[in-house]
Order: sequence, then structure tokens, then C-alpha cells
Amino acid sequence: MSDTDSFIEEVTEEVRRDRLFAMMKKYGWIAVLAVVLIVGGAAYNEWRKAQTAAAAQQLGDEIVAALEAEDANARSAALQGIQADDPAAQAVLAMLSSSELAEAGDGAGALALLDGVASNGDVPQIYRQVASFKSLLIEGDALSVADRRTRLEGIAQTVPALRLAAQEQLALLDIDAGQTDAAIERLQRILADAEVTQDLRRRASQLIVALGGQVQPAQQSGN
Repeated sequence: MSDTDSFIEEVTEEVRRDRLFAMMKKYGWIAVLAVVLIVGGAAYNEWRKAQTAAAAQQLGDEIVAALEAEDANARSAALQGIQADDPAAQAVLAMLSSSELAEAGDGAGALALLDGVASNGDVPQIYRQVASFKSLLIEGDALSVADRRTRLEGIAQTVPALRLAAQEQLALLDIDAGQTDAAIERLQRILADAEVTQDLRRRASQLIVALGGQVQPAQQSGN
């Protein structure tokens, strides 16, 4: 390489450095801001997660404390006194409180809470569906058998999470109507379902035996 070429290369490299420094001086703040935003955003996300976890833990502690009250009315009052900003948490509190009111014999109060959850568009759909189902169970004999059967069949067909619970209630209606064979058949289908829970399996098995039916070993074990 000639001295001229070497000189030209040195000058070119110097110009590049000058341009780079000039650009960094002019636009470097953008890179700094980007770094700040990235680090700040990550820190905020972690803070928000921590706040959410702390709020959930506090809510759980308050619920446990409320459920330790001596009688159902006191437990319901304590549950209703818990403050929650999230609609889903409010729905859970209302449903827990409704259960306590129902236990205390206040069916009207329990239904009012459940109907409030069921009609609240801000609450996730599954909570509204569970509230409607619980409301149906509490109303019980206040509804005609035909009405209860229609509503339970609708739940069994349209709400996957409550499908088997609704089928269990339909089996109980079959028993009340003296339709023993229909009840056993329905209960056998519950036992054969892959999604049946252990508690429901036990109840269905006990009902089948009480009605004079036979439970297969595979159905008892769930295999």
C-alpha cells in the first residue's frame, strides 16, 4: 500500500469516527431513553406482579379469617365486609357469602347475591354460570320439577364445566320421580366419563348401590 493510499484510509477512518461521535452526540439520548424504558418497564412489571400476588394473598387471608366465625350469619357478614376491586374476586366473595346465608336459612338473601353475580356483565362468564347453577339448587322445590329439569338439561348441554354436576342433579330428579332405572343409567354414564371427579364418582357409586345397581370395579377406580 502506497503512502497516499494509507493516508486516504486514515483520513476516511477519522471521518467515520467523527461522524459516529457526532451521531452519538446528537441521537445518543434515544439509546439511553430506550434502555431506561426497557429497564423501567421490566421493573414495573415485576412490581405489578408483586402487588397482584400480595393483594391475592391478603384477600385469601381475609376469606380464611371470615370463614372462622362461629355461625353462618357471622361468616356471611364477614365475607360481605371484605373489600375487593376485581369483579371476579367480588363474585367469589358473593358466592361464598350466599352459601353461608343458605346454611343459615336465608334463602332469599342467598338468591339475591347469586342473581347479582349472574347478571353482572363485568364478571367472567364461568362465574355467572356457576352462580346461576347455585341459584337453581337453592330455589329447589320452589320451582316445578319440569322447570328444574329443563334448566338443568340446558346447563348440562351448554356449560362444560358444570355438565356432570347438572347430570347428577338430573339423576336426583329421576329418583324423586321414581325412575330408578333412568337414574342408574345416568349415574353409570357419569362414572364412565373421563372428567368425573373423585367426589362425584364416590357420590354416584353410593347412589347406584343404594338404588340396587351394580358398580363395575373399573368405574370405582376410574381406570
